[in-house]
Amino acid sequence: MKQTIARIALIAVFLVITCVAALAWPYAMRGSEWWSVSFRSPWALLLLLLVPVVLWRGTFGEDARVPRLRVGTLQPIASGPRGLRAWGRDLPGVIRAVAVGMIALSLARPISLSRPDSTDELGIDIVLVLDLSGSMRSVMDAPPDQLPAEVRSANVRPTRLDIAKVVIRDFISRRKSDRIGVVVFGKSAYVLSPPTLDYHLLDTLVSKMTLDLIDGSATAIGDATGVAVARLRRSDARSKAIVLLTDGDSNAGMIAPEYAAHLATAVGCKIYTIQIGNGDEAEIQDGVDLFGNPRYVRAPFPVNPELLQKMAAETGGKSYVATDAQGLSRSMHDVLDSLEKTKFEATAASFEDLFPLLLLPAVVLVALDALLRAAWLRRFP
Repeated sequence: MKQTIARIALIAVFLVITCVAALAWPYAMRGSEWWSVSFRSPWALLLLLLVPVVLWRGTFGEDARVPRLRVGTLQPIASGPRGLRAWGRDLPGVIRAVAVGMIALSLARPISLSRPDSTDELGIDIVLVLDLSGSMRSVMDAPPDQLPAEVRSANVRPTRLDIAKVVIRDFISRRKSDRIGVVVFGKSAYVLSPPTLDYHLLDTLVSKMTLDLIDGSATAIGDATGVAVARLRRSDARSKAIVLLTDGDSNAGMIAPEYAAHLATAVGCKIYTIQIGNGDEAEIQDGVDLFGNPRYVRAPFPVNPELLQKMAAETGGKSYVATDAQGLSRSMHDVLDSLEKTKFEATAASFEDLFPLLLLPAVVLVALDALLRAAWLRRFP
């Protein structure tokens, strides 16, 4: 009985030492983060129920599989010397049980949710307001070497919207710490995205914009500007800007452009207007001919440069006229160069998969178990 109690105590000591050794490296790598992990596959934790079974089978259960020989008396054997091998016979079973527990935790896929990266950034809050009215179907020609590859085609000439999308996507890709939102408008105005630092999302949304996305039968410049102001009214940035890209005159909406500019002034927001085209007749595609080539016709698309200049002047912004792709790109980047950046804190959560930190000790324990059984605690029938 005393020998059994002593053996159980020794197994408990082995178990504590092995667990501490197995968890030492993961804890040293991530420390207190382990207290706030979550598991992607929590069902794998049910495998922990196997740990007691493996522990019993590797210790007391091992005795049932040891060959026995009947002898007249055990007195000479009981009084014989007992070395480290006799005391360590249960160590491989303990190591195997802990290894199974570590493998179960690894299969549960622990992830760290408590490693936010906070950095001080310098940025501007910007809302891009893009005209999606029918006039944006007009062709915007440029020399082939000046056309972006995305809209370069042998047969179809790029439209103003094609060029605007490419320029906006390039504009977004060059930003590092500016919160950017997008508003599109035709007869009505819609928020495509509120100001955000998720440039990948913005790029995806802008790339999918088409002229049939909304009703483009009219141009509601006032409503679009008012919606943009609403997205910036609670911004704490020192620099707030609305970049309005349009090729038409305001002829719809419930808010007058002049009043929308007044609202922008009230929230400390500057309006930068970019007039696409000069108001002359422009070509638009009108189907295809008998050979399948695109057919173009000329149509008038009047603009109101005085209105755009007035909106920009009232809010302290600037007004630009872009007749080609390069002019549009230069105008948009000049807007940022004239703005004062604001320091704010940007926080991005970091999600880290921690299972390798548990799997490596498990592999080491399995190898140690095999090594002990083969080299130190050799058993012979």
